[in-house]
Amino acid sequence: MSELSAERVRRAIVEHTRHLADSAAAAGREAVVPTAPEWTVSELVEHVGQTQHWVAEIIERRITDPTQLPTELAVLPAEAGEWPAWLAESAERITSACSDDAMDAPVFNAAEDGRTGTQFWLTSMLNEAVVHGFDAAKAAGRSVDVEPDVAAALIGNHLAMLTSATWEMRRTESAHAIRGTGETLQLVATDSGAWVVERLPEGATWHVGTQQADVTVSGPAQSLLLALTRRLPLAEAPGLTVTGDTALAEHWITNTPHLAG
Repeated sequence: MSELSAERVRRAIVEHTRHLADSAAAAGREAVVPTAPEWTVSELVEHVGQTQHWVAEIIERRITDPTQLPTELAVLPAEAGEWPAWLAESAERITSACSDDAMDAPVFNAAEDGRTGTQFWLTSMLNEAVVHGFDAAKAAGRSVDVEPDVAAALIGNHLAMLTSATWEMRRTESAHAIRGTGETLQLVATDSGAWVVERLPEGATWHVGTQQADVTVSGPAQSLLLALTRRLPLAEAPGLTVTGDTALAEHWITNTPHLAG
């Protein structure tokens, strides 16, 4: 799903979690997160740290049965000054859990796709650190730099999730909304790769590559990722151009929101 090595992903998780912690400290605990206005910065930090610890436990315990998933969550330190160390600890725990030895271990994969459980969770935790790192940066009025290879890997992960059996089951309304009659949406990252989505009556599919499409959205991978994850409006994402049926691209983005987080 991702062409990044496990070591590259682990390193990026640590780096982006650190950037998130720095931005959160600069924004202040009660600051509203503009890209997720239902959250304050403290709630954002709590979510990221708890999720990293929660996933680490899944992998450490080699949980394969979803009914046995952890029920206890890590506790956010009361003092904001302790957040950087707490997030550094959670990032270290998840990256250590996703060691090379664990990559092929039997672990529950929530997407039920072709990846091993550890591969799925490792990329998911990268997504958490990068996307929520952008959230924290916006709250602090800071800029973000997402490496093209990282952004490209997360675009593939995003498309994989939206077209998975799990999405169909848990987000039925979204899965049905992005069905179609053969409409095609092409995403071209001018610095890293390209993907094509086809909307079929039985469900949306995607593949890596380029082809003639009803609409093409092109530009830097970072901008594509932030537009697809609804962190920036399509028209405001730096460097993006839309060629063809703009309404088709807007419809896809409008109907593919993730649950809070």
